[in-house]
Amino acid sequence: MGLKIEDYAMIGDCQTAALVGRDGSIDWLCWPRFDSSSMFARILGDEENGRWLLAAADKDAKVTRKYRDKTLILESRWESAEGCAEVIDLMPDARPHCYLVRIVRGLRGKMRFHAELRMRPNYGVAIPWIRRDKDGSLRAVVGPDAMIMRTNIDLQPDMRRHSAEFVVEAGQSVDFVLGYHLSFQEPPPPVDAHKLLEITSDRWHGFTGHFGRETDYLDLVMHSLITLRALIYEPSGAIVAAPTASLPEELGGERNWDYRFCWLRDATFTLLALMNGGYVDEAANWRKWLLRAIGGDPNQIQIMYGIGGEQRLPEAELPLAGYENSRPVRIGNAAAGQLQIDIYGEILDALYQARRHGLNDDEDDWPVQIQLLKHLDEVWCEKDEGIWEVRGGRQHFVYSKVMAWVAYDRAIKTVDEFGLQGPVDHWRKMRDTIHADICEKGWNEKVGAFVQAYGSDKLDASILLMPLTGFLPPEDPRIRRTVEAVERHLLKDGFVARYIPDGDDGLKGSEGAFIACSFWFCDCLTLIGRRDDARKMFERLCTIATDLGFLSEEYDIKNKRLIGNFPQAFSHIALINTAFNLREDRAPAEQRSGHKSDG
Repeated sequence: MGLKIEDYAMIGDCQTAALVGRDGSIDWLCWPRFDSSSMFARILGDEENGRWLLAAADKDAKVTRKYRDKTLILESRWESAEGCAEVIDLMPDARPHCYLVRIVRGLRGKMRFHAELRMRPNYGVAIPWIRRDKDGSLRAVVGPDAMIMRTNIDLQPDMRRHSAEFVVEAGQSVDFVLGYHLSFQEPPPPVDAHKLLEITSDRWHGFTGHFGRETDYLDLVMHSLITLRALIYEPSGAIVAAPTASLPEELGGERNWDYRFCWLRDATFTLLALMNGGYVDEAANWRKWLLRAIGGDPNQIQIMYGIGGEQRLPEAELPLAGYENSRPVRIGNAAAGQLQIDIYGEILDALYQARRHGLNDDEDDWPVQIQLLKHLDEVWCEKDEGIWEVRGGRQHFVYSKVMAWVAYDRAIKTVDEFGLQGPVDHWRKMRDTIHADICEKGWNEKVGAFVQAYGSDKLDASILLMPLTGFLPPEDPRIRRTVEAVERHLLKDGFVARYIPDGDDGLKGSEGAFIACSFWFCDCLTLIGRRDDARKMFERLCTIATDLGFLSEEYDIKNKRLIGNFPQAFSHIALINTAFNLREDRAPAEQRSGHKSDG
């Protein structure tokens, strides 16, 4: 069995990211973008699918790891009786070139290291032609992809890999620089690894140095903001849900999805997390990406897009074994073609929040919003696949209806607060109609809660967002009863499930607890006056983060393991927002609704 998900660290250059195992092996890297095909894919198969190992040759050597202060520069310290050395891993932002740098530094005595390079483009399937250039570098080429390795270590061919052993003594360093380029272009030029280390450190400190917000959980929030920053595709401003594909929601199961895309449902929470941290530029760039992505016919709006705004995200299955035999291994995501009515509310809410915080530098978004609302007039009452992207058929999901209400509510607020023009009387009528419809058909008196869908007796954690959006005030007894029902039926061992999978979502098996839902539950506890319970739960949730502070999408309660794609932006966004919600002077609903609704 390979490494656990929590055994991985992430390094990145704000264009893509790599996962580095505790054993010193880079097991996942897509180049040159997050959504490009992978060069190393051991995490979804085995060594033959590509890896880059750099570790102490002594099997008894102990390793500890940390990030250089407030950066995404990984420092892994290897120690044995004979010596101590560290491996420094980083991906510098060196556009237009792409590099991955690994520096081995001797700290005490001497240590023998083992290096092994298996370059496997196209998701670990393609075997490249490798040649040694006159300068000693190794160049691997197959199809459109090419990589070049520069180091003073003599990596020798051995079957389908290149490997070497070398000794590093105190005060010495050995550098490895792996570059990527298109095979029909010139390779990236040689670089000074130590200079790139210095530049990368300065750039990360330039980002973290802007953080000046008050929170009781500074280190947790700061690391989550660094994670979020690393998942921003800087050329476009897009934020990927995760840098990985097909890490399972159930070990050995089929719930394996590609998350290297941008979901509109994350829009408002993402904006709030960035603004909570004081990162206005990143929030503004996210808004700009959102407007570019949704431009055009509102009938063609999608629930997710590629990081450049691409619409076509065809789903395919790869001939890989899968993480711990979790198959199929999927790339692309067919959910892009689903109808999810909640995204209209997310878009209108995100643009409203941007306007409230002074992020809009033009009025171009307002005509777009008006057109979206015209389309919403026609589709809000339809069944859809919902926020959880079920594949078992459409339903009248309550959360989707709530977010339709949010769309009209935020449009009305935009007119009232900013003096823009629009058919406010019609929007008020639509808002009132949807509100009444939800209260009548979404409430189940027998269950004593708002439920997942009209006519259902099933609970769904997405309903926890009702009071956060301002749909109903937290003082409403139906909100308290719903929170308590979730606590009784969806909360297990301190974690909240999205819902109880019983096959009607179109998929076999089960899944872990969705980490973001547990943070939403904390927010609701705060809203209904149980702040101490909320704080205790929040602090317990934070203990499941890795030794380096990362969270995945879900948590396997039975096996006490992180599962799902990793690191997961939505989980870190939820952590950031909940940490700020727990401030005594901050009510969670105030962040998103602005003020109590009169709807």
